[in-house]
Amino acid sequence: MKTKETEQLKNKAEAELVNEIKKSKDKLWELQVDLRAGKLKNVSDIAKTKKMIARINTVLSEKKNNKAK
Repeated sequence: MKTKETEQLKNKAEAELVNEIKKSKDKLWELQVDLRAGKLKNVSDIAKTKKMIARINTVLSEKKNNKAK
C-alpha cells in the first residue's frame, strides 16, 4: 500500500474507520457471492479487499494503543 494511502487512513477518525471496515466487509461478501455465481472476473479483488480490512484494523488497534499510553 502506498504511504499516502496509509497516512490517509491514520488521519481518519475511529468512527470513519469502523464505517470503512463495514463497507469493505460488505464488498467482500458481494465479491464472494459473485465468485460462487461465476460472475466475478477479477478474483484478486477478494485478496485486495481482505488486505484493506486488515490494514484498517491495524490502524484502529494502533490508535487504541496510543490512547492507552
